Amino acid sequence: MNLTAFITGATSGIGKATAQLFAQNNINLVLCGRRAEKLADLQKELSKLTNVHTLQFDVRNQKEVQKAIDSLPEDFKHIDILINNAGNAHGLNSIQEGNIEDWDAMIDGNVKGLLYVSKAIIPQMVERNNGFILNIGSIAGKEVYPNGNVYCASKFAVNALNKGMRIDLNQHNIRVCAIHPGLVETEFSDVRFKGDTERAKTVYQGYKALQPEDIADIIHFVVTRPYHVNIEDLIVYPTAQASATILNKNAN
Repeated sequence: MNLTAFITGATSGIGKATAQLFAQNNINLVLCGRRAEKLADLQKELSKLTNVHTLQFDVRNQKEVQKAIDSLPEDFKHIDILINNAGNAHGLNSIQEGNIEDWDAMIDGNVKGLLYVSKAIIPQMVERNNGFILNIGSIAGKEVYPNGNVYCASKFAVNALNKGMRIDLNQHNIRVCAIHPGLVETEFSDVRFKGDTERAKTVYQGYKALQPEDIADIIHFVVTRPYHVNIEDLIVYPTAQASATILNKNAN
């Protein structure tokens, strides 16, 4: 069966690694992101392996989301797999010192963006009585850590939305899953620390963090199970990590 996957946040990290692995396995791709140049580079790379279409938009803008998805050419309109991967952390502050712009960015991207994209794609899955939605959460959606307040709240919301989707879409034969990674070595900390690359590097020093390819491998496994199998909720840590706050930095 010729499947088509729609991946948000596809230009880096887990989204990019997933796109690369899906392409190697002949899954057609709709790749979404804000950075046009990176989307073009990825399309050039992966078009050698599969059919690729790119959409440039910000998941936080509902009108952009709907317009982009409505513009899909006929060959890419049928979405079998939706990977809700786009999202970010902004800042690491106590609640009383939090930046409202950071709060808005996290809630708009991690929660509302996931909803906007899902709302635009779910109807076709309901009509066909078939589809797979995979939401990228975080261990921050399972336990709160110091100064994580609003980011954790946004990922707790993803966890709740994932469960709600699965209940509401059960009658329509749609599979729904969430993967909640621990520390993954991506641009995540660069964004959280607003370009302070030296501080970001320290997050991943002294142990082997998860790599984007590790999560992509799990995503591919989950979405390729027989249709009667739905792996509904996965937490994935690097071996050096035991919880959101317990990390063995002498694990090397």
